[in-house]
Amino acid sequence: DVQLQASGGGLVQVGGSTRLSCTKSGFPNDGYVIAWFRQARGKEREGVSVINLSDSSTYYIESVKGRFTISHDKARNTVTLQMHSLKPEDTAVYYCNAHLYGEDYWGKGTQVTVSS
Repeated sequence: DVQLQASGGGLVQVGGSTRLSCTKSGFPNDGYVIAWFRQARGKEREGVSVINLSDSSTYYIESVKGRFTISHDKARNTVTLQMHSLKPEDTAVYYCNAHLYGEDYWGKGTQVTVSS
C-alpha cells in the first residue's frame, strides 16, 4: 500500500517560518517526483514546488522562490518543504503529491495560516 502522510504547518506570523513534511511509505526510492500543492480558500489548487527524487532537481513557482526550499531525506523517506519569510498570501491547505506510474497519490492536507 502506498501512502503519503503530511504534517507540520499551523499558525505562523508574517515573516515567520514553518516546515512541512511528507512521509512516504510503499513507494520506490526514486524514479518519480514529489510535489507540494496548496489551495487557498475560494481558489484553485496550485503547484508550489517539485523535487525529482532521481536527481534531486527542484522547481518552485515564482512567488515562493528564495523563500521555500524543498528537500528529500532518503533515510527517513520524507520530503520537506521549508518555508521562510511567510506572507498572508501563503495561507492555504498544503498537500503533498506523488505522481507514479501514471497515478496521482495525495497526502492529507495540512493547514498553514499566516497571520498579520
